[in-house]
Order: sequence, then C-alpha cells, then structure tokens
Amino acid sequence: MASLGEGFPDFNELKVLAKDELIRTLESMPGSKDLVIEPKLMKILDRIAGAQLLRNHGASKIFKLELAPIRAECEQRMYLCRPTAENMKQIAGQILSDKQSDKKISYCVVLIPKKMHICELIMEQEGVYGDVIFEELKLGLIPLDTDIVSLELPEFFKSFYLHGDQSWIGAIVNSLINLQVLFCKIPNIYGQGRCAKMVLEMTKTIENLQGGVLGTPDHQIGHLFLIDREIDLVTPLCTQTTYEGLVDETFGINCGYCEFGPEVTGTDKSVKLLLNCEDEVFDEIRNRHITNVFTFLKSKAQSVQTGYSKGKNITQIGQMKDFVQNELKDLKQQFKSLTIHIGACEKILNQTTTEPDFRDHLQTEHAIVEGSGYRDNFNFIEEKLDRQEEKTSATKTLRLMCLLSLASNGLPSKDFKTLQSHFLQSYGYEHLLTLSNLKRCGLFTEQQGTDVTKLSMSDVQKLADKALKKTAFRAICKKWNLVPKDSVQLQNPNDMSYVFSGAYTPLSCKLIEQTLMKGPSNTLEEVVKLLPGENISFTRSMSAKGQRSGSAKIPNKVVLVYFLGGCTFSEIAALRLLGAMKGYKFLFATTSIMNGTSLMESMTDNGKGRA
Repeated sequence: MASLGEGFPDFNELKVLAKDELIRTLESMPGSKDLVIEPKLMKILDRIAGAQLLRNHGASKIFKLELAPIRAECEQRMYLCRPTAENMKQIAGQILSDKQSDKKISYCVVLIPKKMHICELIMEQEGVYGDVIFEELKLGLIPLDTDIVSLELPEFFKSFYLHGDQSWIGAIVNSLINLQVLFCKIPNIYGQGRCAKMVLEMTKTIENLQGGVLGTPDHQIGHLFLIDREIDLVTPLCTQTTYEGLVDETFGINCGYCEFGPEVTGTDKSVKLLLNCEDEVFDEIRNRHITNVFTFLKSKAQSVQTGYSKGKNITQIGQMKDFVQNELKDLKQQFKSLTIHIGACEKILNQTTTEPDFRDHLQTEHAIVEGSGYRDNFNFIEEKLDRQEEKTSATKTLRLMCLLSLASNGLPSKDFKTLQSHFLQSYGYEHLLTLSNLKRCGLFTEQQGTDVTKLSMSDVQKLADKALKKTAFRAICKKWNLVPKDSVQLQNPNDMSYVFSGAYTPLSCKLIEQTLMKGPSNTLEEVVKLLPGENISFTRSMSAKGQRSGSAKIPNKVVLVYFLGGCTFSEIAALRLLGAMKGYKFLFATTSIMNGTSLMESMTDNGKGRA
C-alpha cells in the first residue's frame, strides 16, 4: 500500500495545496508574530507542515489557545482556530487582558475553513471587533495515508444530523470540487442520504456556474460514492476487531497519530506514533483480524533477529559498510515499530481474551445484530447499568443501548423508560440532554403507538412510509445477508464481515458492493428505498480528450468513497478486502475518522458553544 502506482490519484498533491495556502495565510501578516493555535488543530498542521515551516514564515513563538492570557512580547499575534463561539470568547478574553496591561498588539484571527457570522457577532459583543482582522484558511482534505483523506471535522455529525446546521456543507463541496480539479471529473456518481443529495446538488450548481470542472487530461477516478453516516448507524456502534480498529478503540487515533503509554512501551515514557503505510510493520497488520496479528509479529521479530545476526557474522569492512548503509537503518526502524506493536497487541489481547466483561459485551453485540435473545440482551444492559461502573463503561453501555434500539426499530415503551431511568440514576441526571440528543438523531428511540383513525389518508401514508423505514435494519439484514449464516474465515478472510468477527457486514460497504456489482437495478432499489434519504445515481459522459485509448480500464476500477459524518477503520478494512477480491482500488474521503465511543461523546451535551 506504500504507493498506488502510476495512473492513480496522488493525494500528496492535496498536501502541497494545503501547505501553499498555509504559507499564504502566514504571510498575510508580514513580519514576526506570535502564533496561537487551537489544540485540536495542532496535529492537523503537523500533517501539513512542521514547526520549522511556521517559524520560517514569521512565527516567533507558538502557543496553544487556552483561557489563560498569552505571556509574550511580540507586537503581532495570529490566531488559527475553528469558527466556534468558544474559541471567539477565549480570543476576546485574551485581547481584553492585553488591553488591561496596556499592550499594543495587532491581532489577526484566521478561521478554518471559513469565517462565520457568529465570530464577528461575539467579537462585537465583547467589545473587541475593531481590534481584529479576520482571515480565512480554506484547509480542505488532509492526506492521512496514500488512500485516505479527511476534512478532520469530527463536529460535523452532531452539527448536521442533530442541530440541522448546514454550515460545513460548503467545505465538503469545495473539497469535492478540488478533488475533481486535480483528478478530473468523476463519470459515475452515486449518493445515499439527504446530506449526499445536498452536496451533489450544490456541486453541480457550482460546476455549471464555473463552466464545468477542469482537470487533468485523463480522469483518474471511475466511481464516486457519497454515503451519509445516518444510513448506517449500526456499524460505528459495533466493536471493531481488526488491529487498526482495536487500536483506535483502545488508545485512540487522532489525525493518524496514536499515543501509546508506558504499559505499551515498557518504559516510563509515552510514544506518539504516526500510523500509516510508511510503517512497514503496521501496514502488514492493520487490516488483519486481531487473532491473526501476534503470529505475524512473532515471525517478523524472528526475521529482524536474523537480520541483526547477519551483521554480526560480517568479517570484511566493505560488507559491513554496505550492511550499515542499506540494511541496519531499516532493521532499527522495524525493531522500534515491532516493540510498540507487540506491546499494543499484548494489551489488546489481554483485554479481548482474558476479560470476561469484554467477551460478554461482544457476545451481546453479536446477538443484537443477529436479532436473537432480545430479553437476555436487555437484561445484560440493565445489569451493567445497575453496577454503576466507571465512565468508560458508561460509554460502552450507552453504545449497547443504542445498538439494541436500532436493531429493534426502537424499544418498547416500558424497556425504553427502564434503561433511560437506570442510566440517569447510575451516571447522573446531567445526561438528560445526552439521551435527548440520541433520541433526536434516531440512535436511542421509543416505539410509538398512533391512533390512525384520527389521521387523514395522506398522513396514514406518511406514517406507513416512516414505519417501513424504521423496520429497514432487519429487512436489509435478510435481503443482503448482512449477518452471515455460515462461519467466516478470520485468518484468510473472504467476507467483509470479518471486521466484526464474522457477526455483521457493514451496511455501507454492502451497499457499495451491490451497486458496483449490479448497478442501479430494480433489486437494489427495493433495498435502497428502505434507507434514510434519497438515492442518487447518474453517469456523465467524458469527452474524447478525457481519456486516452485503452486508459479507461484503470480509472473505472478506482472507486472514491466519501463518508459524510465520519467513517470507521472497520469500513476501510472491509472495502480494502472487497477491492482485493473484485479487482477494485478503493480510496477514502471522510469528514473524520470515528468509532462508537467518539460518536457517543459527540452526543454528550457539554455546554460548549458551536458554530
């Protein structure tokens, strides 16, 4: 996976564009300046440019944006942040603090990816609007790997699907247009969901106004899928069982970086590692089922040991020089990577194989998606709530509650109220808003009875359509065999459900597979109409100059999947397997990488302002 090969899109071009845009922004305030960066943006900027580049373009000192005043003497200050109410209030507070200290400072607030009216409004309310110059830094998709790019907007799901805020739609549209400017028009386009429809309509409008998207002579991507997260909320709630998925579940992967603590490193220090295809060891194990990882690591360790032994047996100086120059550096890198991944694998295996609670939790998950043992599953969740375990267990239990609700098309009123009251009694009534948010997003809902005799015929039809949508999960599971009837190979997988130990195939991935294999057929339409939002499918012809003779075969096997609202590492691994089996090359774009824990945490109402 280190390289996609000639003729395939090179996502590094996006990194170059982002770096140029960052340099332009820094130089919009000439001279030396202090740079204050929102903490969540630190890792994103690291992926684009290091601290040295920032200093080369005028950054005297670099600070994190916090409530505390900035202790610096520079007469210019530039802020890099998202356009949120919380950030604006913190910046306004620092400016007011500087005024009280009689400091004469010029301020530039750079908003990523765009300025919003709320920013100016808050600055005006705080009395510092006249002291600030606003700029925009239109950071688009950030390459996380050779086949993964992300807007790094984890707030998008809550913003759009909970609050109905469409502010970030423009950023998605711009990213899609920029992709097609670089890699030419994508001829075959499919979308599922209301957000996908909005993005496609806005994209086509802008293309028409600009006279079409100009790109390279040859289109490099044959198919585009825009997938709303809300069409498949079950997948992020399930516990991932690939190595990369479990690393994300256990340690957390942020913008491609993962911080491993002393329990992994075997020292008193933590190590921050960039997890991508440049790490040879990680690239070999990232998509493997966790039960198939340790065997590979053991074999790799023996190979590295053999490599070191080879160096010990060298007797001639010329051979030693060649060994040091060509092999030793690579062996040292592999040894360092092996040490970390063996430690991480050990912790994960201890958790998955020796902790009864984890096994019971996983078995309950599998029973829920299979649709078996509803009462046993309910009793298991109720018991976990009554134990009043620590906060991390609260999040895991909340995931189970939502999973049971989604798989059951909402919970019976009595069961819904029981779980709700037990959760609040165990973890605090401040979670009332959290449960309300989950309900509004359709994650944790109550089955409702309606007296149809009091409704008009049109309302009855709407109710019937709504009921049909709500029963979608079980119907789709049956039609598409999302829950495999036969056992699935985990060592050498041949089915996408291996990412959940053979218990469930991600619905989003199955939708993509069925569309590629069958096209928009009548059989597919029967299932698609059960999913939320509209289904969009169209093909646009490419001009003669849009493809060389014989060049169409490669692009038509390249598929870009854009997840709107976040995607999981399990979906990425599943589609990589599908590509290997069917001869496709999948590329991934997303608003952010997510898992069930981050989804639950995004629903927690913490009182912070939002754009």
